[in-house]
Amino acid sequence: MGKKLTIIVFLAACLSFFIVAGKYVHDAGLLRKYPKATYFSDEEAARRPVYEQLTNKEKAVYHALYTGISAKKSKIALPYEISGETYSKLYCIVEKQEPSLFYADSTYYTAQKLRDAQIVYRDEKEKLAGMEAEFDKAVQKAVGYAWGTDSDYNKALKIHDYIINNTKYTTGEDVPYSSTAYGCLVNGNANCEGYAKAFQKIATECGLRCVLITGVTDEGENHAWNQVEINGEWRNIDVAWDDIDVAGDKRRLYFLCSDDEFSKTHTADREYFEPFECSGGSNDYYIMTGSYAESVPAAEQIIRKGLREGRNSIEIKFASAAVYKEFRKNYLENNSIFNVILDEMSEQYARGTLTVRENERENCITLILE
Repeated sequence: MGKKLTIIVFLAACLSFFIVAGKYVHDAGLLRKYPKATYFSDEEAARRPVYEQLTNKEKAVYHALYTGISAKKSKIALPYEISGETYSKLYCIVEKQEPSLFYADSTYYTAQKLRDAQIVYRDEKEKLAGMEAEFDKAVQKAVGYAWGTDSDYNKALKIHDYIINNTKYTTGEDVPYSSTAYGCLVNGNANCEGYAKAFQKIATECGLRCVLITGVTDEGENHAWNQVEINGEWRNIDVAWDDIDVAGDKRRLYFLCSDDEFSKTHTADREYFEPFECSGGSNDYYIMTGSYAESVPAAEQIIRKGLREGRNSIEIKFASAAVYKEFRKNYLENNSIFNVILDEMSEQYARGTLTVRENERENCITLILE
């Protein structure tokens, strides 16, 4: 009897072990069939410059996340087991570089090792179909405004101006979707990240290669902007900083800048991917528009030319701080700028007003005549 009891206890223990082990194997997915690795086509990959920097394994996980989130899945099976660090990198890249996935939250779950991704959405899934339709309509409207221009440069400029004309800059976390392209293009309210995602989406739809960059400003604040490829040259662009929230007024101070200029106020984050090198080139807005002054006499000629053309806003970028300060002393502090204005446009501006907007940090001055 004792021997029988021992066998029964042993068998019960074995059964319990196999039940526990089976549950562990099931929960851990050790015997589960996971999806094969899939990738974007060459054409789709070319629209995603950051994706091209990834390893093949990372590309497969990126693609799985993109397709799963597009299908609004709460749980996405990944083709490989990856570390939590790698998952954080890839999820953050997808969330930042895929503006059409505006409904994916920036909050995410991670662990030491992952084979399944749990996705957090910004809203109830039932509402997302209608929101996607609104978003697609808004994107097509913006693309229609920019499409048909004769160069990459003009496309970027039209997109830049369209966003500024149709968006109000907002801060804080209490404005829904403000950090998304949806907030910018549909709601008309966005923070810097929303501006950058909207620019990226429209630019990509217009055939431009574009990425979103995160980093910090010279004052240590978190910030987001873009890099866009224009005629084979990568350039920096910060649409949010060019939006001064004055109706009908805009600037191009942070439009297609080289790293030398941009690094004075922007420091890019290199944790997840390497930003593109933006060397000095032929796409500088101020050089192309004849608004770049290497001397004080050159600045006066820019003003005279603008007045003769009947422009109400004249923006000048100075080649150095020394030229900027000399112009300011000679023309603004002693009011001799009015002599130039009256000399060129005496009848039109004799009873008008002059507003001077200065940006000493960027060596830039804007004259606004009303």
